[in-house]
Amino acid sequence: MTASDADRPHSATPDAPTAARVAPNFITEIIERDLQGGKYAGVVTRFPPEPNGYLHLGHTFASFLDFQTAVQFGGRYHLRLDDTNPEGESQEFADGIMADLRWMGWDWGENLFYASDNFERYYAYAEQLIRQGDAYVDSVSGDEMARLRGDAHTPGAPSAYRGRGVEENLDLFRRMRAGEFPDGAHVLRGKIDLGSANMKLRDPVLYRIKRAWHYRAGDAWCIYPMYDFQHPLQDAIEGVTHSMCSLEFVDNRAIYDWLMERLSFEPRPHQYEFGRRSLEYTVVSKRKLRQLVQSGVVSGWDDPRMPTLRAQQRLGVTPDAVRAFASQIGVSRTNRTVDIAVYENAVRDDLNHRAPRVMAVLDPVRVTLENLDAARTLQLPYWPHDVVDASPDGQVALPGGQRVVPAQAVREVRLTSDLFIEREDFSADPPKGYKRLTPGGTVRLRGAGIIRADRFDANEEGQVTHIHATLLEDGAKAGGVIHWVSAEDAIPAEFRLYDRLFRVANPEGEHPEDILPDFDPEQPGHESGPLDTGFLRYLNPDSLRVTRGYVEASVANDPPDTRYQFERQGYFWRDPVDSREDAPVFGRIITLKDAWGQTQKAESGKPKPGGKKPKADATPAGSGGVQPALTPEQEAEVARLTRLGAAEGDARTLARDEVLLAFLADAAPGETFAQVASWTVNDLATALRSGSVSVAAAELAPLAGLLAAGTVTSRVARDVLARAAASGEAPAAIIDREGLSAGLSDAELERIVAGVLEGHPAETEAYRGGRTALLGFFTGQVMRASRGKADPGRVADVLKAALDAG
Repeated sequence: MTASDADRPHSATPDAPTAARVAPNFITEIIERDLQGGKYAGVVTRFPPEPNGYLHLGHTFASFLDFQTAVQFGGRYHLRLDDTNPEGESQEFADGIMADLRWMGWDWGENLFYASDNFERYYAYAEQLIRQGDAYVDSVSGDEMARLRGDAHTPGAPSAYRGRGVEENLDLFRRMRAGEFPDGAHVLRGKIDLGSANMKLRDPVLYRIKRAWHYRAGDAWCIYPMYDFQHPLQDAIEGVTHSMCSLEFVDNRAIYDWLMERLSFEPRPHQYEFGRRSLEYTVVSKRKLRQLVQSGVVSGWDDPRMPTLRAQQRLGVTPDAVRAFASQIGVSRTNRTVDIAVYENAVRDDLNHRAPRVMAVLDPVRVTLENLDAARTLQLPYWPHDVVDASPDGQVALPGGQRVVPAQAVREVRLTSDLFIEREDFSADPPKGYKRLTPGGTVRLRGAGIIRADRFDANEEGQVTHIHATLLEDGAKAGGVIHWVSAEDAIPAEFRLYDRLFRVANPEGEHPEDILPDFDPEQPGHESGPLDTGFLRYLNPDSLRVTRGYVEASVANDPPDTRYQFERQGYFWRDPVDSREDAPVFGRIITLKDAWGQTQKAESGKPKPGGKKPKADATPAGSGGVQPALTPEQEAEVARLTRLGAAEGDARTLARDEVLLAFLADAAPGETFAQVASWTVNDLATALRSGSVSVAAAELAPLAGLLAAGTVTSRVARDVLARAAASGEAPAAIIDREGLSAGLSDAELERIVAGVLEGHPAETEAYRGGRTALLGFFTGQVMRASRGKADPGRVADVLKAALDAG
């Protein structure tokens, strides 16, 4: 049976983005080994979203890993719409997924697949399993099936229908397809192992009856395959080589391998699991995101406060920033929550070299320069000298040679007698240390000179309405600098100030002391269906503030997609949905600095009545509670660690955890530092916090060096790391004593292969009878017996020779 109708890969998609790269990890190590050993002619990966919602930031890591890995290995990547569950799926979501991925820069060319295109083939494979005695139609209720499966301490028991004959099963399955039975009357189950310790193997459901309209197939089908059945088959049909998925599917891999063996796919794909990456201050559950939309908490899927990619597009984030974020968070075998500052810093770093500096006043108060008789035309730079240099033609070059607007290095701004400044930049009763405008005080207008406030007008409520000032001569001094716009020239605009949608790092966790007391889910806007108030109670009431003000006139002729840095306010751009030429709306993409973190830091330092002032770092990273903002000292530590080579996500975790940081203090600097830092965060953190690590970080550098050189495999390195941590023995000593860095001799390998074949006579006979897919099974047994020391390519040769010789 052929695994794929598609051609084998030869080269990467030519237009794929390559600026951000996947760092070496355990999956790339496997791919390198597979290619060097000739297991596959090339790499084929796939990204398989279900079209029942829009892509969100949680998908960026998986899609980047799937697509960029193929690019780096000169392979081919596929987009697959996994549309086998008709409820909730739609063409709208399918089109939205494709649009969002194209925005990200991915071009899969002709390699677009719909799982629904292969319903007929899945059905044929299901009948093949029935004919082989590997599947049966079960007719018990769902509750009874769950009871019969047993639990972790009790093996499963067979259903009364498990013994049905092949012909009866085929007849019932065909009648299921024909629509003779109601939903839930029957299911098709794989006949695997009811006594398996892996609950997934206790006769999993492969097909169920579901009467629902499918957005592509209509009502042609009333039975649909389960994910565990369809997904591996589709991988094989497409010719996927390395099927990457998140860690919750690790137990499902046993079903994947069982299907590949029973249906004799060759060459066959393999599944590999990586740790999921969740993000602070947001939710990525499609159900919860849909709830936010349907309950009116947000204006839609593209509301800029949402974590969806279409919302990030509307917010003004660029695909370069999203790809940079995805490349920074790292690949490992453990789940991890990513500090949202990693994402926000990626956005700021991208905009810093992209956004020209202009002025806008968001909460205006009028200032009249009483002594300015005529307007002055000023030449103000778009780009401060310490940010980026413009080329001789005035254009600004980004990495890669891209040019961005504006086309000149300076713009003309008129200084007129009537101005607007920010209301907060004037204080009639200034606090100590205030360095802006005060009665009788001076301040510098950005690029225009120094003014003195002579008097001001206020309304009945005491609010300042008008400031009368004097423009001073050269040589005057001022302690602060403020921005401004001309009242005569500035363009009226609406400003939308977006912030994090949730007030706590983990809105799906429990923070009873932080519940809004006046939150009422029965109020208008929250009445659409039963709500999970456990996460809605942590909504940030200030996630959107709208003001009306003015932006300088120089922006009038810029392209509508220009991103700006409004001085002292943040990064903004015109809202692509609501902004009009005669009524511009500017949305804030992100603040200039982590103002949120500073606010949270200040609030975390407020003592509770009758209590002690909490420590800033009371909650360790990864505990599921509210992670405090990094202090300036911790931010400096992040900068130091990243300079040494640590991934930013690892650096931020280390900086906020004194135990991990203390352990890493004696780690050897150099090329091995990043790997040792990664082990500290991802492999040793729990043991370090409990005080049960007996090895020093300095002793891990030789092990990291051996791993980088390919002298030991990732599996051997992790095994040695765990043993060294428990025993205190130096990893290098373990490797030397047991000879783990040396490859096996041919004689040793042949002896291991012979032992494996002798220990599995049934599988050996099945292989020699035509089930060549069992070669993968034997390879795994040999690698396990050799403790990972055997070369996979050599294993394949020796195994095949031994099996064929019989």
